[in-house]
Parts: sequence; structure tokens; C-alpha cells
Amino acid sequence: MDLDFTPEEEAFREEVRAFLKDKLPARLAKKVREGQHLTKADMEEWHAILNAQGWLATHWPEEWGGPGWSVIQRFIFETETALAHAPRIVPFGLNMLGPVLIKFGTEEQKKYWLPRILDGSDWWCQGYSEPGAGSDLASLKTAAVRDGDHYVVNGQKTWTTLAQHANMMFCLVRTSTEGKKQEGISFLLVDMNSTGVEVRPIRLIDGGHEVNEVFLTDVKVPVENLVGEENKGWTCAKYLLSYERANIAGVGASMAAFERLKEVARTSRRNGRPLAEDPLFAARMARLEIDLENMRTTNLRVLEAAGRGATPMAESSMLKIRGTEIRQEITSLMRRAAGRYAQPFIAEAMEEGFNGEPVGPAWAAPVSAQYFNNRKLSIFGGSNEVQREIISKSILEL
Repeated sequence: MDLDFTPEEEAFREEVRAFLKDKLPARLAKKVREGQHLTKADMEEWHAILNAQGWLATHWPEEWGGPGWSVIQRFIFETETALAHAPRIVPFGLNMLGPVLIKFGTEEQKKYWLPRILDGSDWWCQGYSEPGAGSDLASLKTAAVRDGDHYVVNGQKTWTTLAQHANMMFCLVRTSTEGKKQEGISFLLVDMNSTGVEVRPIRLIDGGHEVNEVFLTDVKVPVENLVGEENKGWTCAKYLLSYERANIAGVGASMAAFERLKEVARTSRRNGRPLAEDPLFAARMARLEIDLENMRTTNLRVLEAAGRGATPMAESSMLKIRGTEIRQEITSLMRRAAGRYAQPFIAEAMEEGFNGEPVGPAWAAPVSAQYFNNRKLSIFGGSNEVQREIISKSILEL
């Protein structure tokens, strides 16, 4: 693969930069750059701006609202939006459910649900993990029993990201207990406003409310909300996970975060000299930069394969492993750079200061919370240990 951009691709990059300069609200970019909390309204605002431009569903076919970009154009767009500190689009509807519907959904499902993803009518969450089925997702026990023109769903989902905002959930349920545990799983679209759905917050170590428990008690789901065939939902699940793992890698976001780390290392001083000149810190940054460039190349390979219609399982797993490790290392080095200001203070208190005076550098306020929050990256979306098993089986053809 040629890693140099063509003149046309360079022109496209300039077009993206001009768009971001003109349309990305400065207050949103400031929030992202400084690691501040984004509200639901913030995320919906950027979603709407991209949709108005026709640049939201960058990897969807044109017939369903995609811009018709090449793999390289999508990579450029992801990178430039991250470097400009644009909010990351909530992935559940756009990057996860959308591809599943396009590949496995009926024409009626595509015509109804895909436009609603684009215009923001629906906020989706993911009903995969359960208290006893996380990395071993196929062990899920949430059951759906067919009753006429509905399924009746009972069970519990956990670690459901942003479910407090969602009005819809795509959900894996067990519709049969016969055969292997991967069999008998179906893929349902559940209205979160249905009777019997209860969402409870889970407070994380960083103090935030990002994930939830979802309880389903005799929840009725119309049969037409089944995606793909009954008992064949594991196929949909694996296809979706390949997109999720590539998204978790966050290549563009990591590149932006690394640029921020270099800036901090140049301006922070230890023992009278810039932190970037500390041998140990500089060595860790150098290793990180090499890993990041390697991941960038792998990401291009995965995107190219997906663009040809392939389902990159092993490659997505590689991206997931290295991407999450890189993001964790960046936050680790940022925390080291913050020194005593990396203690687990409340970020808002550091931002507001004490008696009108700031507490430490402004960039240090969210560092501790980001470090703790990113510990989860190597677990969700399939733990990194499971990803290594997937890679081994793919290479050895077990």
C-alpha cells in the first residue's frame, strides 16, 4: 500500500481543514482539547453539523447516505477531525448498528432505521455484556421467547455506555438453548421506553456516570425488530464487533493526544529542564511514536479490507490491542507529566481554582480521571486476552 497521499487526497485534506475551521464550534473544540465533559447536547450538535454537510456516515454506501469516500479519504477525515479536537461521534448507531443493518437488515429496516440514525431521531446503546457474560459473550442468558407477533425479553445487561441518553438498544438475546452456546442467539432492536426496561447508573472510579445496568422484565419487542435470522445473531454480533474494535483503536484520537503530550513535554519542566529532555520520559515517548505509526499503517490496511467488503477479524483484533495499549500509555505519560497535580482531585475543582487562583496547569485537571477511565479500554469490546486468542486461531487456522 502506498502511504503517500496523492495531490487529489491532499486537496481533500485541505477541504476538510477548511470545513473544520468554518463549522467546528470553538467552544466544543476547547472542551475536547481540555478534556472537559461533553453533554448530550454537545454531541448532538456536532452530529447535526456533520449530517448537514453529508459527512456523517463516512463508511456507509452512498445509497444510504454515505459521502462515497475512498478508504484514504475516510482516514484523512478521521485524522483531521481528531487533530482539530472535534468531538468523537457516538459510535453505537452510526458505526456499529448501521453496518449491521446495511448487511443483514431487510429493506424495510434499512429504510426506517438508517435515516433516523443520520438525523439523530434515535440515540442507540449496545446491549451485549451481562454480569456473567463479558469477555465470554456467547454465555449470555438474557432470554427472548416468541409470543405471537412479539418477543418477550427477560434479563440484564451491564456496562451499557450512555444508556441514560438512549431511546433504543440493539441487543443480543438467547432464543434457543440447543446446540453450542454461540447458536441460539438473536439480534433484536429494543425500544428503551418499553414497559419493563429499567436503567440504573454505575459510578466509575473517576467519579463519572458513563455506563449503566439495564434490566429487562417482560419487555415486548415486535418480531419485525429482529435483524437477520432467529438464532443466527452471533453472525451479526461478530460483524459488529469487527467495526467496534477498529473504532476502539481510535487512531486519529491517539495521534491528537500524542501531539498534546509532546506539547506538554516541551513546556513542563523537571529539575530545571523540559520534561522532553528527561532520558526515560523521552525514551517512552519515542517508543510510543513508533507504535503509533505502526498502528496507523495497520489501520489503513483494515480500512482497505473493509472497503473491499471483507470482514477483518484478526486485523481488527490487532488494532484493538495496540490501540488501547497506546491510549493507556499516553494517559500514563500525561499523568507522569502532571506530577503532583495528577492526584485524583475533582477536575471541576482544579478548573475553578482556589480563591480565584488556578490549581496547577489547566491541562492537568482531567488527567487523573482520563487515566483511570482508560483502564477499561483493554477490557471492553472483547478483552485484549481474547483478541490474542482470535489472532492465534486466525494465523494457525484452528
